[in-house]
Amino acid sequence: MDLEELRRLCALMREEGLVELTVEEAGRRVTLRRPAQPLPPQGPPPPLQGILVRSPVVGTFWIRPAPGEPPFVKVGDVVQPGQVLCIVEAMKVMNEIRAETAGVVEEILVEEGDPVEYGQPLFRLRPV
Repeated sequence: MDLEELRRLCALMREEGLVELTVEEAGRRVTLRRPAQPLPPQGPPPPLQGILVRSPVVGTFWIRPAPGEPPFVKVGDVVQPGQVLCIVEAMKVMNEIRAETAGVVEEILVEEGDPVEYGQPLFRLRPV
């Protein structure tokens, strides 16, 4: 198990609110633990406003074309229809996610390297 896999597992733990995760692979067993944090009861989050760009596949979110390169977009950028916003890697296939409409990037809803689900919002755009 390499460092990148451990990072993905840590991101999964944060995303799912897990306090412990055990993975067995090729005769090795790794257990990750973090202290439990009591969360105050909350209502449902308010709905996101604007144009939501959603993931068309399950995979890993990449905001850059390659490590060390600048991101495709950042908050405040104006994007045009067809412009690449990010990549979602699924089974070693790099799927370019493109803007369907023009807009301003108001919010990037996931972090670099985070696992994403089908239909999960990735960006929130404000129409221009």
